[in-house]
Amino acid sequence: MDIMTRTQPAGWQLYRLGQLFDERKEKVSDKDFRPLSVTMQGIVPQLETAAKTDDGDNRKLVRAGDYVINSRSDRKGSGGISDYDGSVSLISIVLKPTRAIYPRFAHHLLRSPAFQEEFYRWGHGIVADLWTTRYADMKNIRLFVPDLPTQKAIADFLDRETARIDLLIEKKQRLVELVAEKETMTRDTFTVKGVSDNHLMPSGVEWFGDVPSHWVICRFNRLISSKVDYRGRTPEKVDEGVFLVTARNIRNGVIDYERSQEYTTEADWAALSARGLPEIGDVLFTTEAPLGQIAQVDRTDVAFAQRIIKFRANEAMVSNDYLAQFMMSSQFQRSLQLFSSGSTAAGIKSERMAHLFGLVPPKAEQAAIVSEMREEKRKLGGLIAPIQGSIDRLREFRAAFITAAVTGQIDPENWSRRGTTDRRLDQIEAEMGA
Repeated sequence: MDIMTRTQPAGWQLYRLGQLFDERKEKVSDKDFRPLSVTMQGIVPQLETAAKTDDGDNRKLVRAGDYVINSRSDRKGSGGISDYDGSVSLISIVLKPTRAIYPRFAHHLLRSPAFQEEFYRWGHGIVADLWTTRYADMKNIRLFVPDLPTQKAIADFLDRETARIDLLIEKKQRLVELVAEKETMTRDTFTVKGVSDNHLMPSGVEWFGDVPSHWVICRFNRLISSKVDYRGRTPEKVDEGVFLVTARNIRNGVIDYERSQEYTTEADWAALSARGLPEIGDVLFTTEAPLGQIAQVDRTDVAFAQRIIKFRANEAMVSNDYLAQFMMSSQFQRSLQLFSSGSTAAGIKSERMAHLFGLVPPKAEQAAIVSEMREEKRKLGGLIAPIQGSIDRLREFRAAFITAAVTGQIDPENWSRRGTTDRRLDQIEAEMGA
């Protein structure tokens, strides 16, 4: 028995999903073509250029009030009730609510973690770590649903209460952003002005402005002793093997091994490593999607995917540690954008990096910049950790809260009257300050 039918609330009826929704199959006409995106935040209009190569046969029709859900596991959790007429890609399933279900209740029900878990349990594998669920299967999912007035009451309750939780999460995320901005501002000052008072002079490079008069300005390529461009070959993906670092793993100066977990074969690892074995401290640079993310190699038993270039510093001029800090600076990032290309996603070709410039302080100042930035990151990380912990707890509470409401485990009227939500939020806040 799945979580959606584990306990039958009083007065709720058992349905199959196919009794609550019909699959929309109408052909997409030119006037209906308006492209929509299915995101974690819901259904949003998409730029016309993003789907300009499609035609009606490669899209699915959506009407305002339809529920759209991504069928693939790599899009898990995305979807919602559409406020727009338009069309979506073929990987989406478009559901037209019947008279037995209130649309806003459907929105919360189908986005709940409990339903998402059940939805993907009915899926079928395509390739490693990717599977899809078809309407022919999902229509047989069983779930208890109350009468329409109760559905509306639950939906109104969840709209109100989740909005409060979302506002609190948004405020905390803004605090995290402000702390991150402080780190960026500090890095921008240190890598262009230095850590102490220096005599400044015009650099002659627009994005640097005034720089210490005793620093050297040179072409960026002079700061590099070796470069390995991993573009041009797609490694084979397998369930187990050598960890494959992709552009998604490289974020804010570190390799985030949790963000994306892909693997390649020993043979492909050997082939990729033939271009140049990594060493601890080498600088990784993403060339597109996203452009300009930086990290340093902290393990040598991993492979690197496309859209990554590995730099090793010319130690006669700069250290790897300083090179990484300099490349993360807003000034260097701005120069990347100026020389990038691409209509939908900015990217930079390896040869165009020859047009970029580098700043070279004396070695002692480089070491001071790196040391100060590490200390700054340590202090700011101490501020971010409890805030991020609070955000995680709020998201967990929100998910459990929605599941409890759409499965009849809580009574919205009594919950609101007792102020249970307020007490739970107060508790999360108290835990953050502990």
